[in-house]
Amino acid sequence: MCSSRLSGEIAIRVFRACTELGIRTVAVYSEQDTGQMHRQKADEAYLIGKGLPPVAAYLHIPDIIKVAKDNGVDAIHPGYGFLSERAEFAQACSDAGVMFVGPSPETVRKMGDKVEARSLAINAGMIRPPQNDAQLHVVLRLAHYSGPVVLFLDIGSGEGRVVVICELEENYQRAYSEALTAFGNGALFVEKFIEKPRHIEVQILGDKYGNVIHLYERDCSIQRRHQKVVEIAPAFQLDPHLRDRLHADAVNLARQVGYENAGTVEFLVDKHGKHYFIEVNSRLQVEHTVTEEITDVDLVHAQLHVCEGRSLPELGLKQDKIRVNGCAIQCRVTTEDPSRGFQPDTGRIEVFRSGEGMGIRLDSASAFQGAVISPHYDSLLVKVIASGKDLNTAASKMSRALAEFRVRGVKVGHSAKCAPKGSSFVHTLHLLPTGGGQRAWWRQCPAASPLSVCPRVAVATM
Repeated sequence: MCSSRLSGEIAIRVFRACTELGIRTVAVYSEQDTGQMHRQKADEAYLIGKGLPPVAAYLHIPDIIKVAKDNGVDAIHPGYGFLSERAEFAQACSDAGVMFVGPSPETVRKMGDKVEARSLAINAGMIRPPQNDAQLHVVLRLAHYSGPVVLFLDIGSGEGRVVVICELEENYQRAYSEALTAFGNGALFVEKFIEKPRHIEVQILGDKYGNVIHLYERDCSIQRRHQKVVEIAPAFQLDPHLRDRLHADAVNLARQVGYENAGTVEFLVDKHGKHYFIEVNSRLQVEHTVTEEITDVDLVHAQLHVCEGRSLPELGLKQDKIRVNGCAIQCRVTTEDPSRGFQPDTGRIEVFRSGEGMGIRLDSASAFQGAVISPHYDSLLVKVIASGKDLNTAASKMSRALAEFRVRGVKVGHSAKCAPKGSSFVHTLHLLPTGGGQRAWWRQCPAASPLSVCPRVAVATM
């Protein structure tokens, strides 16, 4: 059973993996999702959250657990989004005698608490940006010696804002008030702002017997409004020694906490090549696809096997057996209107033709003629994954595939409105600074991007 909906594509991804392994599947859906494709792809489907708002339906743990118990569900895959990183959901599954396809509830809790995760990372020998409790005199002192800082409003989610010293006191008071209003707790913490970093994440996989491996890294530096829009595996032009340190740190942290199942350890790399721990995402990532393409490891299969008690060596997943083969890029085509600041668009898709061909993988749920795009959930329409022997080959395939898309009825991103004239996907990928020209992941970014793709469907802004 998959408890997540988000854009629907992750539920379908899980159902396909289950079917390949001979496992029957169960979907859950809200009242607004009666016609959605993820419901049709499962062997069985059940309504949850009757009478609740659209998002609240997928957050209603009692209904999800009831469906699982009433229908003999053995395991629940949380997908991503919604309840995927909620320790109370993992615990509710355990209490109901249903396996949670992910880490233990305690590990989910530890990784979800940014302060505790930071402490664990330090104990594992990893570096975080200079940080302290955000009392005003401490913040002023850190900013004086370190430059711009980030005030984090919500310790649980890591949501923050960049604050420069000239406006620090005013922003501190505002952040404190917002935190107190939104979370009932004015607790803040502060970190030094890392300017122009790369955002590199390492895919990890652990089992119930203490075995942990990495499946190399992804470069997720191209972002818009704090959201990743283009992901590349492996990270291009990354110093080999830095790559080894990132892998080692990720695996060491996972071993220290007894990590089980799939997860991602995220880092910032500054312009001097120094890396800093950000957080651990204790779930499957949207961009897991590029890792699968370069390693030929089906991560959802691996998650399910680990959940049922099989060891990584038993699955043939030993570190010395994991090899990188080529390069993969993922771009997200979304139903957003560039003319309105990339606000989500809704309606019925009247025409849909996708880009396909050798080296192209499409993961989607609502990408077909006649699909109704809802205003209630994520605007992701389809993930386009291109793979090739190297970055140039993968980028060329991506550019060609995106040029083949035709979508009518809803707005989709249009690169021609936000890219430098005459630029191309391949060209601009190589223009990206390798020493840290990308903006920090938490920084408010402009709506337009220097990244270009062919007309009609655009994938990214920075």
